[in-house]
Amino acid sequence: MLELHSINRSFGDRRVLRDVSFTVAGGRMTGFVGGNGAGKTTTMRVILGVLAADSGTVTLDGAPLTAEQRTRFGYMPEERGLYPKMKIAEQIVYLGRLHGMSQTQAKQNTESLLERLGLGERVDDTVESLSLGNQQRAQIAAALVHDPEVLVLDEPFSGLDPIAVEVVLNVLKDFAATGAPVIFSSHQLDIVERLCDDLVVIADGEIRASGSREGIRAAHTLPRYEIQLGGDAGWLRDEAGVTVLDFDGGYSLFDVDTDETAQRVLQRAIATSTVERFAPQLPSLSQIFKEVIQ
Repeated sequence: MLELHSINRSFGDRRVLRDVSFTVAGGRMTGFVGGNGAGKTTTMRVILGVLAADSGTVTLDGAPLTAEQRTRFGYMPEERGLYPKMKIAEQIVYLGRLHGMSQTQAKQNTESLLERLGLGERVDDTVESLSLGNQQRAQIAAALVHDPEVLVLDEPFSGLDPIAVEVVLNVLKDFAATGAPVIFSSHQLDIVERLCDDLVVIADGEIRASGSREGIRAAHTLPRYEIQLGGDAGWLRDEAGVTVLDFDGGYSLFDVDTDETAQRVLQRAIATSTVERFAPQLPSLSQIFKEVIQ
């Protein structure tokens, strides 16, 4: 388990991280979201030891991180970090060797990763000859080749088409299933919503929300329901404790003041018509994000 405890960091007079604390659990995908300048990349660089925190600690399984442990991390920066004129497989094998792998193991891991990432036929191509999306796939292979103990990814889905996104999603899910903590930032909230188990939202250098995806969703779910009836739902407007937000014949979207009111509405609907659908309306990650950063 990777944990950040009260991390603070300033650049001159500008304080960019303010008591940042959150946990990245082993075997789980943690989505790290925030607007431009919110502090995501600075936080990741502190985790990696590229930047030192002014105060606070980063621990792994309860112990402060050492420089040696950080060499066993996998990192994918937002900026391209591969040598453009070097062949893809040759480069990734080289990076595996730098992390202490044998030539044989580095080659096996490289071949397996490139095949899974859809680059199996491009192993002898140079990085600069690839499309931006394929360069991104190669960058992910470079972060994973040495079987890292912790994986940190900065905008891993940038530049990927929908098919490539699915390929990368599957590779990352399988890696997380091995038990390693994985944290990734992304501006593509729909992808974060699909992939992450846990979520951390940062704004102005402060953590605004953190926890399991479903826990955060439940905490920000309004008492809002939608109903679809076989008959007219106009009677909802006269129900005590109900505020109708949208109405179209048998369909209605409405807020309630209590859970008891929602159950009363359901019982009346069952008694008076055919209930085709009755369910709470859950907020999207985009809606939650807008709410918590305000």
